[in-house]
Amino acid sequence: MDFTEGYVEGPYGRTWYRVTGDLGSAKTPLVILHGGPGCTHDYVDSFKDLAATGRAVIHYDQLGNGRSTHLPERKGDGDFWTVDLFNDELNRLTAHLGIAGSYDVLGQSWGGMLGAEHAVRQPKGLRRLVIANSPASLKTWVEEANRLRRDMPQDIQDALTRNEEAGTIDSAEYQAASDAFYALHVCRVVPMPPEVRRTFDAIATDPTVYHTMNGPTEFHVIGSMKNWTIESRLHTITVPTFLISGRYDEATPLCVQPYADHIPDVRWTIFENSSHMPHVEEKEACLAAVAAFLDA
Repeated sequence: MDFTEGYVEGPYGRTWYRVTGDLGSAKTPLVILHGGPGCTHDYVDSFKDLAATGRAVIHYDQLGNGRSTHLPERKGDGDFWTVDLFNDELNRLTAHLGIAGSYDVLGQSWGGMLGAEHAVRQPKGLRRLVIANSPASLKTWVEEANRLRRDMPQDIQDALTRNEEAGTIDSAEYQAASDAFYALHVCRVVPMPPEVRRTFDAIATDPTVYHTMNGPTEFHVIGSMKNWTIESRLHTITVPTFLISGRYDEATPLCVQPYADHIPDVRWTIFENSSHMPHVEEKEACLAAVAAFLDA
């Protein structure tokens, strides 16, 4: 499938993007929001295959990540790395591509949180929203992550706790214990697919955004977003919305439920053989479900 790449200039640097397919297609273009905060587009790359259904698919690396401008000097600056910063970046991207009048959004994990934040602002051009594997409240996310963690073998739990209390979260022991959690609740494909590994490696190389907004791991959330919630605002989302999660997802049903309860026009599919990445773990079924929703 043909693609083009480019950059959008912003006040703090430039944002890299890639368009797969034809922006002139009659079908509404789809913008992919990757997770983190602080990941890259690599692990959600499979969504580019939706271009085969006749729509343009736009990936981009959010500011501070991947091929976009990095700002390591802003590490720890929670007043800089905000939802508004990334929402403004998304608006600049759609304007630059000439699609601000009509576009769909698919956000995965943090990307779904950002997508929901974008939708509650009711941008005129947004047509449909897909929220994949996302919590509606980080308080619930942490509670559920710790519940899942308590189901891990005791030696794994002890290694996590011991290193968190000692402040040695960079140790090999802590990383190995974290990887055991990820193998159950983040990506159950073994070995980890190359595109997923590239994203994890990118975070390790420059954890500025991830550590500032989230924290050191998926379940040790101590960053600036730790009190984030959108639950009380979900009723203001006016576009048709599709929820995706996995049966073994760290975004458990309790995390996702507020979206189902409060968005007026919503449907939800749980992929039975997936955790946090159905687009990798059950790729064909996941992409088919997204395409069916977008075409409905």
